[in-house]
Amino acid sequence: MKRIFMAVSFCLFSAFLLTTIVTFSQTAPTAQTMTVESRMIVLHAARLLDINNGRIVKPGEILVQGERIVEAGPSVRHPSGAQVIDLGDRTLMPGLIDAHVHLFLHPGAEDLQTVQESVPQRTIMAVLAARDDLMAGFTAERDMGTEGTGSADSAVRNAINAGSVLGPRLRVSGNAVNILGGHEDAIGFNPDQHVLPNATYANNTNELVAVIRKQLKEGADFIKIYETGQDELRDGKHHTYFQYTEEELSAAVKETARLGRRVAVHATGEPGTLYAAQAGVASIDHADELSEETMRLMREKHIYAVPTFTIFEYFISHGTSPERSAQEHKLYDLHVGEFKKQLAAGVPMAVGSDVGPFPHGTQAREFVLMANNGMSPLAVLQADMLNGSKLLDWDGQIGALEPGYFADIIAVPGNPLEDISVLEHVAFVMKGGEVVRSLAPH
Repeated sequence: MKRIFMAVSFCLFSAFLLTTIVTFSQTAPTAQTMTVESRMIVLHAARLLDINNGRIVKPGEILVQGERIVEAGPSVRHPSGAQVIDLGDRTLMPGLIDAHVHLFLHPGAEDLQTVQESVPQRTIMAVLAARDDLMAGFTAERDMGTEGTGSADSAVRNAINAGSVLGPRLRVSGNAVNILGGHEDAIGFNPDQHVLPNATYANNTNELVAVIRKQLKEGADFIKIYETGQDELRDGKHHTYFQYTEEELSAAVKETARLGRRVAVHATGEPGTLYAAQAGVASIDHADELSEETMRLMREKHIYAVPTFTIFEYFISHGTSPERSAQEHKLYDLHVGEFKKQLAAGVPMAVGSDVGPFPHGTQAREFVLMANNGMSPLAVLQADMLNGSKLLDWDGQIGALEPGYFADIIAVPGNPLEDISVLEHVAFVMKGGEVVRSLAPH
C-alpha cells in the first residue's frame, strides 16, 4: 500500500514539474521577442460578444497590447508589426468566471481526501486543476475553501500570479470556517483517531474574529463560512439547521470589512440564509430555498445567489445508492422551483459550479443548467461576467471586452446567445494578453 501511495505521489510531482517547465518555456522571453508590454496582437473572428449591450457584433476584432485590451469592435487598428490571429467562424468573448470552485478537491470521497492525501499532494493536484479550468476558458475563479489544506490556496494563487504555473486569476479563502460538529466536521470516524475537519473551528464571536484574522494574515482574499448544515426533505419540505446566529455573522462581516475584505457563505435554507442576508454577506452560495424576506434583503443589498446546479446534477448521477440518488433528485427539483421564484423576485445571480467533486474543466455545464432552469442565455452570461467580476472584486478589470480591461479572452464556436452550450467547447484562451490555448491544427 505504501508503494502504491509513493508511486502516485511521484507521478503527481512529475506532472507538476512538467507543467512548470512547459509553462516557463512558453513564457520565458528571448532576445528576438518584444517585451510583454509592447507586444501587440490583433484577434479576428466572425463574431464578438458585446456583453454590456447584450448583442453580437459581426465581425469581431480586438487589439491587445501587453496584458490589456486597447480596442474592440467590428474592426480595430492593425499596427505595423502586430501579430494577427484569425479565429475563423467563432465568437470572441470575455473569459469565463466561476465564482464557486474547489481546486483542492477531486472526484471521490471528500472526507477521505483529507485523511489519505497529504497537503503537498493535494496542492500539486490543485495546480493541475487550475490549469484544467483555465484551458476550459475559465480565466477567473473564486476558490471556496481548501477543505483541510489551510492557506495552501494562497501559494497556488501566488504561483499563478508569478507566472510559474498556468491557472486562472484567483480569489482564495484559505480553509473555510465551521462549528464543532458542523457541516464540514469529521463525522462518522472513530473519535479516538482525532480525524481533522475539512474546515477551521470557530464556535462563537470571539473565535470567529480570531480565525478571520488568522486567515487574512495567511493570504485569504475573502472569508468563506459554513452557515447551514446537512440538507434533508421532511414531508416534501426542505430542512437544514443554521450554524451561526445573525449577530455572529454580523461580527464576522464587520471584522472582515475592517480589513477591506468580504464574507461568502454556504447557506442552503432558512433561517440561516436570512441571518446571512441580514448580516450583509457578499454571496449566498447554493441558496436552495430563500424566504420572501431573504430575497428582499438580497435584492436591496445586492447580495448574489450562486445556485451551483452542476454539483446537484452530479450527485444525482453518482449517488451512493438508488435511494440517495432519488433523494438528491427531489432536492434538485425543489432547488429549481425555488430558483425560478428567486429570478421573479429580482435576486441578483452569479455563476458558480462547485467543481471539484466532479472533474475540473467540465464546469461550463453550469451555464446550460441555469439557462434550462429559467434564465435566458444572455442573462446567464451577464450574471457570470458582469456580476461575477463585481463579486470577485475585479469590476472594471475583467468580464467585458473593453479598452483598459485585462485581455482575458476566449473563442467559442457558434453564437452563445443562441446556444449557450457552445461554452463547453472553448477553442482558444488568452489570459492577460498571453495565448494559453491555441486552435487545434487542422
